[in-house]
Amino acid sequence: MEKGAQQYVWEGAIPLQVHLHESEVTTLPPPSPALILAPRIGYLPLLASQLKPFFSGALPPGVDTIWFEYKGLPLKWYIPTGVLFDLLCAEPERPWNLTVHYRGYPGNVLIPCDGEDSVKWSYINSLKEAAYIIHGSSKNVMNMSHPDQVDLWRSVMNGKLEIYNRISSKLKLGVVSDEFSEKLKPSPSKAQHNVNDDEATAALKTSRIPVRLYVWTFNEDFEDLEEAPHFDSWDQISYINRPVEINEKGKYFTLLDAVKSVLPEFYQDSLNTIKSEVKNEQSVELEEESVETRSLPGRPVIKLLRIQGIELKMKIPFSWVVNNLMSPDYFLHICLYIKAPKLVGT
Repeated sequence: MEKGAQQYVWEGAIPLQVHLHESEVTTLPPPSPALILAPRIGYLPLLASQLKPFFSGALPPGVDTIWFEYKGLPLKWYIPTGVLFDLLCAEPERPWNLTVHYRGYPGNVLIPCDGEDSVKWSYINSLKEAAYIIHGSSKNVMNMSHPDQVDLWRSVMNGKLEIYNRISSKLKLGVVSDEFSEKLKPSPSKAQHNVNDDEATAALKTSRIPVRLYVWTFNEDFEDLEEAPHFDSWDQISYINRPVEINEKGKYFTLLDAVKSVLPEFYQDSLNTIKSEVKNEQSVELEEESVETRSLPGRPVIKLLRIQGIELKMKIPFSWVVNNLMSPDYFLHICLYIKAPKLVGT
């Protein structure tokens, strides 16, 4: 991962304005909303210690179980905060107005959360899943020493990139090889090349990329993000875990190619195009235009795609996206708004 881009990802934060739900206010006047910055790579329950001082004096008696909602929708605590923001706010809302609850946990919508411990193990389980996708085994994660596991989690929780890179490098999950970028770099001399270089290179190459897609499919069109329809139930979102496989050496594999490969429900007619060799840049341009922008009958149209808060061009090399925008759990989280017939069974 390029240090500069990775640093931007880790330093990314969302300004929040957090209100205590009116049903839990026991004082007059009610407490003022809390204004805090939430790390993009973090998780909402980890904000509990910052928020409690704002609202502790106004809460009714009882045991605290913190949860958040946005416009009446309970927020899934195990999804990174930045992903929730990208998915729920087509037109970015700053500050992001959230409501916090300490009572009445909606167990019918959200899986239980017992604070930081639950978030930590959810993160570790995602890391295991990513390792299995990349290498066919999660033993590197499972065999982490306890001190390394603690340091890795604390680095994510506290945004300590240097510590994270030091510990995560031991897992040998690496990044996808990017031959297009490598061509721009001077090749090392033979004197510098040794067995350790070979082992490091092997550890840094993979053809299976862990991807999590959050897909909202709708029929009505819109021209401006402010006009985008909003959803009020998680049943309206297709949550898809599918690896992207990059097996064709020398092919210019784009972000659009990756999206089509993991959404065959939408792009059945395009799969043969993905697998065939693209002969020149003009053919890439035509493919981009036909799939991404033309609103032909029955053809899906990507209205919005965000990764780490960035709306990327579909022609960008997928290898660059992976190497620069992957989350600390080694998944690439992609939020998609697609105008298309709704997926069957979702």
